[in-house]
Amino acid sequence: MSVKHAKSNFSQSQVAETVKRLFGLTASEISSLPSYDDQNFFIDPIEGGKYVLKIMNSKDSKNPALIEVQTHAMSFLHQNGLPAQTALPNISGQLMSLEEIDCGYGSQKYLVRLLTYLPGTTISKVLLTPQLLYETGKMAATMDTILQEMVHPHLAVLERENFIWSLSNLPLLEPYIHLFDGSPLEKVVKSVLYQYKTSVTPKRCNFRKCLNHGDFNDLNVLVQPDGRDGHRISGILDFGDMHSGYYIHELAITIMYMMIEHPKPIEVGGPVLAGWESLLPLNEAEKDCLYVLVLSRFCQSIVLAHYSVSLHPENEEYLMITSKKGVHILSQLWELGKEQVEKLWFQTAAQFSDKK
Repeated sequence: MSVKHAKSNFSQSQVAETVKRLFGLTASEISSLPSYDDQNFFIDPIEGGKYVLKIMNSKDSKNPALIEVQTHAMSFLHQNGLPAQTALPNISGQLMSLEEIDCGYGSQKYLVRLLTYLPGTTISKVLLTPQLLYETGKMAATMDTILQEMVHPHLAVLERENFIWSLSNLPLLEPYIHLFDGSPLEKVVKSVLYQYKTSVTPKRCNFRKCLNHGDFNDLNVLVQPDGRDGHRISGILDFGDMHSGYYIHELAITIMYMMIEHPKPIEVGGPVLAGWESLLPLNEAEKDCLYVLVLSRFCQSIVLAHYSVSLHPENEEYLMITSKKGVHILSQLWELGKEQVEKLWFQTAAQFSDKK
């Protein structure tokens, strides 16, 4: 959850000094990368290699155990063959460092890590073919399956009981709905919340638990050409929203964000679902809740983007990327209704699987 002045505001000179002091690297190029709550910089040092300096916001920096588990998860996925970033040790041998610095609003502490740079372009910039959507669903399921095998002494920090981005916590949006000031969107969000409470919450006991990446979105998935006029996934970024959740939540999140980038959003669900179910077939409760959970993620994204813009108007363009497209898609999904959308998704998924 955004907090005003929590996001760092390191200057290029502060970044260069930090990279030199902590990692012994002299940056020949530094460029800012887009980010929601943190600061990310592309670093090209004269010593060779390419890296990303990730500076956590001051709020999350107060929970180093959580960042440690997220960093371990990235390494664990990498060790198991998935294209995740890994953190490099600093000159003291540590994977993260707590730096105290004044970015213009008083001295604050920020956790700093240097991560490997993954080649590729975000999936948001390429044609989302049915095959690529299938691979995206399969990658999300593979990731969660591997994460279930992960062992760490601080795994309990991933419970994150009141984490507002968890699909287990949709009612936490209610205090922010007033931001829509009586617009038609407010009615849709309230209706989705009602559906969530009446149709999802009672069935949650039948969902299968897992560890969620929690933000498998169109800007956190990298792709490269596959040599056959298509693309393959070459990177999974940003584990900052990782938490204990459910497999069906990860699938709903993946479908929702892939819909944002597709010219016909309603057609996304089938191929993503087919890819997911090639590894993890849904049970009846999960199938029944998928539609409302996808709508729920749209609501989270739209409501929290509006709130974040009220705190960080200077970052409005990035913060509203998903929200601007999402408002239209959410309304379309709501108007089509559960039965029609589910019929299309599950029939398409079955047809796609038959071709495999």
